[in-house]
Amino acid sequence: MSHTAHIPSHRKPRQRASKSALRAGVAGGFLSTIAVAGAAGPAQAEPVTQTIEMPTITDGLATAVAASAQATQQVALDLETQAAEDAAAKKAAKTAKKAHAEAVRKAEAKKKAEAAAKARAEAEAKERAERASRTAERTTLSASSGSSDSGSSAAASAPSSSSSNVSGSAASIVAFAKAQVGDAYVSGGTGPNAWDCSGLVQAAYRTAGIDLPRVSQAQSTAGTQVSLDSLQPGDILYWGGAGSAYHVAIYVGGGEFVGAQNSSTGTVQRSLDYDRPTGAVRVL
Repeated sequence: MSHTAHIPSHRKPRQRASKSALRAGVAGGFLSTIAVAGAAGPAQAEPVTQTIEMPTITDGLATAVAASAQATQQVALDLETQAAEDAAAKKAAKTAKKAHAEAVRKAEAKKKAEAAAKARAEAEAKERAERASRTAERTTLSASSGSSDSGSSAAASAPSSSSSNVSGSAASIVAFAKAQVGDAYVSGGTGPNAWDCSGLVQAAYRTAGIDLPRVSQAQSTAGTQVSLDSLQPGDILYWGGAGSAYHVAIYVGGGEFVGAQNSSTGTVQRSLDYDRPTGAVRVL
């Protein structure tokens, strides 16, 4: 063994022949290129175009866009559905409120109708009783008048006084008017069970043999104007102006009158304070 064998060598290991040849070829080619370029002179170098192939990302982007569009469409659909539900709920609430109001209105109308029917039945019963009483009173009065007429016939040679004639006529007029209380009011009515105001007055006076004009305007000037403070049974009361009256009735004494008032009340007997007349005329 050599005495230097244990000392490591500092020389680089030999490269493989193939790699050395490759490097030599590259270097030679490069130098040849430079030499040719120099020999060719300052010719313009052609531009080098290098194409870099980028990774394709359109597939992923299309998927993301599609997913986003689908999500947006779903949100719009959800909003539209919610709006439709809200509108339906609002419409249902409005319908329910309207139905409730209608039910309340019908209940109130039914209650009022029942109360009106009850009041009407009570009023009709009362009027029937009053009418029966007045009919009995008229029968009694007629009987009394018949007795008086018999007495007058027995004493035919004795003339009756004017005051007796007035009292008798007034009594007949008042009795007839009271007997009609409870009859219906009908415009243009002249009896026997339905009257208007002037028709009743005319018929009452006809029982005393007095023919009055048919309408209230003429009846309000058919006699002598009298004060309301000095009324007598049988006087004609009127509402409105004398000659232009729109309503008439008969004063029956005791501060009361009988008149065919209107379609709601019919023929009634009321106090003067119920509907104060404008004036009065005395025909008897």
